[in-house]
Amino acid sequence: MSVLFFYIMRYKQSDPENPDNDRFVLAKRLSFVDVATGWLGQGLGVACGMAYTGKYFDRASYRVFCLMSDGESSEGSVWEAMAFASFYSLDNLVAIFDVNRLGHSGALPAEHCIDIYQRRCEAFGWNTYVVDGRDVEALCQVFWQASQVKHKPTAVVAKTFKGRGTPSIEDAESWHGKPMPRERADAIIKLIESQIETSRSLDPQLPIEDSPEVNITDVRMISPPDYRVGDKVSVALGCASRGRTIAFASTFAAFLTRAFDQIRIGGLSESNINIIGSHCGVSVGEDGASQMALEDIAMFRTIPKCTIFYPTDAVSTEHAVSLAANAKGMCFIRTTRPETMVIYTPQERFEIGQAKVLRHCVSDKVTVIGAGITVYEALAAADELLKQDIFIRVIDLFTIKPLDVTTIISSAKATEGRIITVEDHYPQGGIGEAVCAAVSMDPDIQVHSLAVSRVPQSGKSEELLDMYGISARHIIVAVKCMLLN
Repeated sequence: MSVLFFYIMRYKQSDPENPDNDRFVLAKRLSFVDVATGWLGQGLGVACGMAYTGKYFDRASYRVFCLMSDGESSEGSVWEAMAFASFYSLDNLVAIFDVNRLGHSGALPAEHCIDIYQRRCEAFGWNTYVVDGRDVEALCQVFWQASQVKHKPTAVVAKTFKGRGTPSIEDAESWHGKPMPRERADAIIKLIESQIETSRSLDPQLPIEDSPEVNITDVRMISPPDYRVGDKVSVALGCASRGRTIAFASTFAAFLTRAFDQIRIGGLSESNINIIGSHCGVSVGEDGASQMALEDIAMFRTIPKCTIFYPTDAVSTEHAVSLAANAKGMCFIRTTRPETMVIYTPQERFEIGQAKVLRHCVSDKVTVIGAGITVYEALAAADELLKQDIFIRVIDLFTIKPLDVTTIISSAKATEGRIITVEDHYPQGGIGEAVCAAVSMDPDIQVHSLAVSRVPQSGKSEELLDMYGISARHIIVAVKCMLLN
């Protein structure tokens, strides 16, 4: 750490957020650590993102250093990051493995077999050095050598001992995570002070100031969405049609459960990352239950300050992307797989926390709330019920978090306290529960929720919507039941 901070790294101590500073990633929440990752193997992935930005976007001189424990390297995410860094030739990245052999509950499997870590790193295409982690001259040499390597990231495998030089504590298994008694701590501090060989002040090198000025605030569409009402296009197209320099990560929403630990830590760090989850719900169709995200809304609702968008058509999706780019904190955009009809004009305005009332009149008897694919089912139900002189109010939520409580409650009051929610999601943690929580203080409002209540099977999208109780037919039945009560 001393070699890194006072001999290798370039940064301004008085300005830790300076864009030209070298970056340091460690699984601890400290003032000079950019992202507090926890110890579960996320740090190297974060460092890869920083190094990729530095090399390919900023094209700047700053470098990224990531310190990990040997226990942390047992996580698969570390080796996914190793593969990423090698593939993109991140020669501005240095990963340091602190191999002290000890974990929380005892010795790790590889213990001090340094050659195992070396072979693993080399197998992933990394320039790799093995060094005594307490040899200052050797560390200075390998870190300097790393700065000369091109087209490869560098791994420094450092053999260390916990509590090195401390009698009865060095390399002992019984001290992990335990505080040192005060009387012993004082003696150890004096022992360390006696080993200091210089009294001169150590100052880090100043950074090379070659990062470009970047402004990612007030991001706007250069033109309105280019769709006509009635066109049928995939909602995901709206996400893909605009290039962004702000970070967006996109995959099937079902696969995001595998990354929940990273998502959770990102929420704790208040990261400004935008996540797009496609192929949500049973409307995915023939791909089957393994591809159908039915728990993703619940997952993201638990993340503090996370904004959840659930756009219905291509126009609202483009607006969701634009709003997410400007929003502070994490954003999740839930998108639908099937082609859906454009229902909004390009001039329609969208805001975070504002729902859209698509159908309404003074004769409305029930408020039906949907988002995404279920909005179309609600509109179809409204058309059919209209033929029977039954009027319903249809709301497109647009954002699930924050929820437009004002519109929900005012609509409920206008429809004699009757609300039906319909969602392509499991009941637990979804739209229905969010709406119930929002109106829970009003005893005159009744909520009936339609959701996917069991594990689905494969089939055609429209067949599955009907099979699992969230189609227009089921909405019509629910409306009539509420009116009879």
